[in-house]
Amino acid sequence: MVVFGMKTKDSIASGKTFIDSLELFSHVANVGDARSLAIHPATTTHSQMDAEAQIAAGVEPEMVRLSIGIETCDDIIADLDQALEQM
Repeated sequence: MVVFGMKTKDSIASGKTFIDSLELFSHVANVGDARSLAIHPATTTHSQMDAEAQIAAGVEPEMVRLSIGIETCDDIIADLDQALEQM
């Protein structure tokens, strides 16, 4: 599990753009899969909470969560690189 943030002028939009730009990663909330998974908690698993409640729960607007699967390292890195270039 890798958790990181992307602080920008609009962290919510940036996180969503990053997730939507991933091609190899599956966009799901579950972990423990053999595939690489990615999620932007502020717009998915915690979207029913207002911003203040999200912060209180430890969910920053810029937070992205990745679960790395069994794909080749080169493919994973390439997908992350191309998604970051979209930012």
